[in-house]
Amino acid sequence: MNHSKLLLPLAVISMMSANVFALEAKFADTAWDGEQIPAGQQCQKFAGQNPSTPALIVSDIPAGTNAIVLAYSDRDSAKMNNGGHGIMQFTLNSSAHQVTIPSVTGHSFDLPAEFKMIEAHRSPGWDKAGAYMPPCSGGKGHAYYVTIKTLTDDKVSASTLLEMGKY
Repeated sequence: MNHSKLLLPLAVISMMSANVFALEAKFADTAWDGEQIPAGQQCQKFAGQNPSTPALIVSDIPAGTNAIVLAYSDRDSAKMNNGGHGIMQFTLNSSAHQVTIPSVTGHSFDLPAEFKMIEAHRSPGWDKAGAYMPPCSGGKGHAYYVTIKTLTDDKVSASTLLEMGKY
């Protein structure tokens, strides 16, 4: 599969304008507290049990938004920061001001229909390849986060950062 032609180039998604608003985002599952990665949600290399992205509730979505970009990162790894754990797009089918974004299985390219991969995780040689690599520092206390951006056509309209926790 040629991943270079998937959706928007990362440079386009990274561009911010002066009109970007803040989003509200929280975890849909109370196991995710933003402090520690829940047990079993680490990568398979370190005994993860069906790890996946946390389901999210995103609100204050600007009118006209047609997609939400999710960039998963490890702040303590230069290679895996800034979307290194995978970047995907969730397509909105309505003009809702709030949406629950479901979980996506880690270590897989098989994404639910409303998701599209923008960039696979950057370390397929470290653990199994896929659109999303769950936290994989081996319990060294790395800080994981997700950057959430709404898109109106090809322009970022709102953004926030949600701390996933340490592992």
